[in-house]
Amino acid sequence: MQFEVYCDEAKQDLFTSKKPSARFLMIGSLWLPSSLRCEAKEQIGRLRAKHQTWGEIKWSKISPSRLQFYVDIVDLFISYKQDMRFRCIAVDNAAVNMELHGNDKELGFYKFYYQMLHHWILDFNEYRIFCDAKTNRDPKRLQVLQRCLQNANLSSKIMSVQSLPSREVVLIQLCDLLLGAASSRMNDTLKEGSAKEAILKRLEGDLHLEVLGPTIRDERKFNIFQIRLRGGW
Repeated sequence: MQFEVYCDEAKQDLFTSKKPSARFLMIGSLWLPSSLRCEAKEQIGRLRAKHQTWGEIKWSKISPSRLQFYVDIVDLFISYKQDMRFRCIAVDNAAVNMELHGNDKELGFYKFYYQMLHHWILDFNEYRIFCDAKTNRDPKRLQVLQRCLQNANLSSKIMSVQSLPSREVVLIQLCDLLLGAASSRMNDTLKEGSAKEAILKRLEGDLHLEVLGPTIRDERKFNIFQIRLRGGW
């Protein structure tokens, strides 16, 4: 079976900032069968037309005037049930030992990217992975990521790992929205009574959760993987 994976990051400056603004670096991914892509894009297009909302879909752009549009986008994600899934990794910046990555912060970042993707790649499938475009010091990072994923998943095919500008890819934008919701809980950045809080509570209600937080490994619809960098069970 052929799958597509759309990826985005939140708080990616935590590895480089001397004064981190949050605790967790977040990397997220939206997973769906390739056959579902066109329908999902059309459904989002219908919601844009319904609400006359044409800008880029982003967690940071949620506002009271766009509240119902974002509610409908969240409900759309939920409506696909197991055919559309979300997974993110939460990396505790304070626990990262960069010596393990040769003090190369960019390399460390992509190792966590690998961890987020690898555990959801299943045997005998084909995967195309699309990352939000970002400038890397080493331009071969995505090539290396693809090779590492392929070497670790010999029964599957990693057809491509490529970067695309999120403003042109609505499914990366959807990933941004879901990742922003997860990050806001993990980093405790929500303002009470805000439109973002309303969207997050809608998502939590749709998922039958009191509060979003780290999930078990087998959670398939909305998975938050808090990697344990200090060991333990």
